[in-house]
Order: sequence, then structure tokens, then C-alpha cells
Amino acid sequence: MESTIPESNVEWNAGDMGCGELLLELKFKMRAMAPGSIMKLTALDPGAPEDMPAWCRLTGHALVRARHPDYWIQKKLDN
Repeated sequence: MESTIPESNVEWNAGDMGCGELLLELKFKMRAMAPGSIMKLTALDPGAPEDMPAWCRLTGHALVRARHPDYWIQKKLDN
């Protein structure tokens, strides 16, 4: 993961949304983004530090930077 803050194309503040609902909504938001673009996600859920890296590994998106509550996720190049 990078130590500098990447430029994001999309920002989404999920607030205190629980990870189950958050991950489902994130899936749809990522689907609407262009391949290679970066989303800055703010997620206050206490499970996010463990859930976000796992979700990225499972979906193939890159977790570019994580500093709870902020996560920068780059959409994979293939849909």
C-alpha cells in the first residue's frame, strides 16, 4: 500500500453503515466506476479495518491505501 494519499475519482462517506450493507452498496458503486479509477471510502464501522482488505482480495480490486476510517480502492481493470 502507498504511504501518500492517492487522488480519488469518487468519494463516498458510508458513515456508520454496517459492513454487510456497506459491502453490498460498495459493490454497486464500484460497478458504476471506470476501470482503474479510485474511490475514497470513509467507513466508521469498527469491522472495516479487517473487512475492507478482505473484500478487495476477494473481488480483485486494489486497496491502495487504508487509514481507518478512510480507504482508497482502485477498481480492477477488467469488469
